[in-house]
Amino acid sequence: MASDMNDYFNKKKKEEGSSTPNSGGGFKVPQPPKMDFTMSPKKMQMLWVIGGFALIMLLAKPFIIINEGERGILSTNGKYSDSSLMPGLHFLIPVIQKVYIVDTKVRIINYADKIDRESTSGDGILTKPSITVLDKRGLPVAIDLTVQYRLNAQLAAQTISNWGFSWEDKIIDPVARDVVRNVIGQYDAETLPIMRNAIALKIESGIRAAVDRQKSGPADLESIQLREIGLPQKVKEQIERVQVAKQEVEKAQQDVERAKQEAFKKETEAQGTANALTIEANAQARANHLIAQSLSPALLKLEQIKVQGKFNEALKENKDAKIFLTPGGSTPNIWLDTKSGDSQKITSTGK
Repeated sequence: MASDMNDYFNKKKKEEGSSTPNSGGGFKVPQPPKMDFTMSPKKMQMLWVIGGFALIMLLAKPFIIINEGERGILSTNGKYSDSSLMPGLHFLIPVIQKVYIVDTKVRIINYADKIDRESTSGDGILTKPSITVLDKRGLPVAIDLTVQYRLNAQLAAQTISNWGFSWEDKIIDPVARDVVRNVIGQYDAETLPIMRNAIALKIESGIRAAVDRQKSGPADLESIQLREIGLPQKVKEQIERVQVAKQEVEKAQQDVERAKQEAFKKETEAQGTANALTIEANAQARANHLIAQSLSPALLKLEQIKVQGKFNEALKENKDAKIFLTPGGSTPNIWLDTKSGDSQKITSTGK
């Protein structure tokens, strides 16, 4: 029993001694167990195989991401697929398969010489020189045109297979030039500005019809805009002279019309004045006729009696008053007040 107790305390002392300060005055830190990192050759070989495969996959890039507004043309050993790849993530076989990205957003071709090429150049925008063609008489005419179009997304693979990746230079550009040449050749240069709207419609309908006739419907046309018609300098000068002559003729016609209106106005006024005088004369004659018919010897006698009465009244204040008797009694008598110099006349009309 005593020996068992001694063994227990000796063991306990040893355990406590491991955590007591050492001779250097510090505690003895327990050491971590040693690990063996050595690998067997078989494990090392497996690790190299996995790492090599991951590196090959990373360099080969067996997947591709297609963005919206794009389509992918899958080529397997150089042969294009009949259908294009939609936007999204797609996996492919490295080395054997390859995907070509094509743009299906709206693209623009500007045919112009004076346009700022830097400001109009960018993603999907092409700038080409003006389309120079001949008019009906063989005079050179420059046409500025803008064509907006897009690749037919559903038939993109067939279009690339038939026309290649430079399909727009093989379809849109030559078609636009050919249609413009045929349309402008039907007109004289002088009539082009006048027929601008009709020419624009013919060019648009012609380009649409020509593109629609192409195999597999490669493109969808958005709009076709005729921006400017560049005429030769001699034709411009001739048109300006014609415009000046037309303006002078119009001014002369306006002057003639104004003179006609003035003459008609004066004629109307003169005719109105003559009519007024005629009406006034007729009215006066009618009045005279009525007055003449209304006068009678008794009426004239009465008027003379009235004048004589007023004369007698005047004699009471002025003895120098005089009276003038009219012969025949056709008009009333006239008396004169010689004192004041005033005269009075009894107005009446006789025969």
